[in-house]
Amino acid sequence: MMMNLFSVFDPCTGYMSLNWLSTMMFMVTINYKMWFIKNNTTWIINKMYLNMQKEMFNLMPYKGSTLMFMSMFIMILINNIMGLLPYTFTSSSHLVFSMSLALPMWLTMMSYGWLMKTNKMFKHLVPIGTPSMLMPFMIIIETISNLIRPGSLAVRLSANMIAGHLLMSLLGSNNSMMMKTILLTMFMMLMTFELAVSIIQSYVFMTLMTLYSSEI
Repeated sequence: MMMNLFSVFDPCTGYMSLNWLSTMMFMVTINYKMWFIKNNTTWIINKMYLNMQKEMFNLMPYKGSTLMFMSMFIMILINNIMGLLPYTFTSSSHLVFSMSLALPMWLTMMSYGWLMKTNKMFKHLVPIGTPSMLMPFMIIIETISNLIRPGSLAVRLSANMIAGHLLMSLLGSNNSMMMKTILLTMFMMLMTFELAVSIIQSYVFMTLMTLYSSEI
């Protein structure tokens, strides 16, 4: 029996942090034949791909980059859902995981934009219709907002994933039998809510990265 529900957030397992291996476990558990044999699961996934690609094509000016964002979406989604299983390490609840996805992509896009499209990047610092007196302040504000983007993406994903686990841990500390009966219904509702949060947060992460890249 797990002595402490907070241990699911602990990446250390002795001398080596083997819990981080669960981040890429889906590559082993999902057989490659699944993507070639038509079934209900692949039909749902392909339908989801097509709908999201139509939305991304309207935002993304560069062709071929949708594959990268869709792969990131699937990776985050699987890790979020795996974190809902008992005795499973929740890698997406750590800033190390979310920041390692957000920061490199943001740095790559910013580097490409400032090196290859410098004039366009400068235009984004001053919105259209800004009074001349406010232009210096708008440049500072826009610069700060651009710098905190990877941090806001990482914190949003990690905070939303850890919040549900902490809530269930606090509610489960009650030892009363009557309260456990009541809490069972609440836990079922929370699990449904957490499943929705897992899907929404992976979608929000992918969509925001797409919007950031569309500014380049």
